[in-house]
Amino acid sequence: MNFNLTEEQQMLQDSLRRFLTNEYGFEKRGTIIESGQGFDDATWKAFADMGLLGFTFPEDVDGLGGNAIDTMLVMESFGHALVVEPYLSTVVLCGGLVRDAGTPSQKSSILPHIASGEHMMAFAHSESGARYNLNHVKTTATADGDSYRLNGHKTAVLHGAQADQLIVSARTGGATADAEGLSLFIVDRATDGVQVQDFATHDGHRTAEVTLTDVKVSADALLGEANKAAPHIEKAVDLAIAALCAEAVGAMEALNATTLEYIKTRKQFGVAIGKFQVLQHRMADMFIAAEQAKSMSILAASEADSDDRATRREAISMAKTLVGQSARYVGQQAVQLHGGMGVTDEMFAAHLFKRLTLINLLFGDADHHLAQVSDQLLAESA
Repeated sequence: MNFNLTEEQQMLQDSLRRFLTNEYGFEKRGTIIESGQGFDDATWKAFADMGLLGFTFPEDVDGLGGNAIDTMLVMESFGHALVVEPYLSTVVLCGGLVRDAGTPSQKSSILPHIASGEHMMAFAHSESGARYNLNHVKTTATADGDSYRLNGHKTAVLHGAQADQLIVSARTGGATADAEGLSLFIVDRATDGVQVQDFATHDGHRTAEVTLTDVKVSADALLGEANKAAPHIEKAVDLAIAALCAEAVGAMEALNATTLEYIKTRKQFGVAIGKFQVLQHRMADMFIAAEQAKSMSILAASEADSDDRATRREAISMAKTLVGQSARYVGQQAVQLHGGMGVTDEMFAAHLFKRLTLINLLFGDADHHLAQVSDQLLAESA
């Protein structure tokens, strides 16, 4: 496999990292978080101008025809700077669902507006008691003439309050945990009966609880085929996991860099603690863990667009497992090397550690995905 970036990809990564270094510093990020808005208008517009918001959309809807490798490059850079903007929810999750499951009319009416930065979306799927089971959906969509009525509650909706529209998963058939019977609906956040409770997560991002009470939507709001949404949900989540793995790699690289700088300047007994061999060995182990995670992130991105479900899901789970384990190791070691300062809000390392911790939990932690890989291997050997 060729791991070298193309000239265009290298230019994209260089220009994005230069922009984030100059325009998205630690203080700027803190101001965005404190505002409670969940994103910065100027930054989001800049992402649109750079083509980031339409990178993976088809060219006929103002996209650039990119793939998961391109998303990986963007998310690695976002991980370096701890970007809090709703790129994952709007572009990767919802943009991917509209691109893969939407009608031509839905694609042409939604994707160009996402690409231009005028439209934000959120994926309202997770529910209480589901854990990491993507088929566990109790929210119902009941046919009512030429429309549907949605009832249910969604939890931990990433950037739900910042979205103009929600993509809501609902059950139009089958039992609670069945793969069959799941459908997707595009719902305006301002629709009567939609209640959104916004709150901040401990890593500075925004999430929401969404309650749907007799929400009426037209038949045109159905995204994809009724009762057949499970494969689209799986693939969208796999793409999101691959993106999160890349973000974690970027955050680990930044955490290693800031920790190395700290131990070079922090003195004990009149000597920089970076001179102590045991700490040098610890830093070496941290760099090795980050490099291993990067290799698995590349594997995840290379398989994320595949329609071969078994191969794709195995690669994604393997990547999420190792990236989660590496993130935990690098994060804990970095905090220890910073001493008591490593958990204070004044230190960039603390914010990196918080984000890495939450990334591990999103869409299945390392233990969950390790079990998925184990089950797959047992099934293959049988």
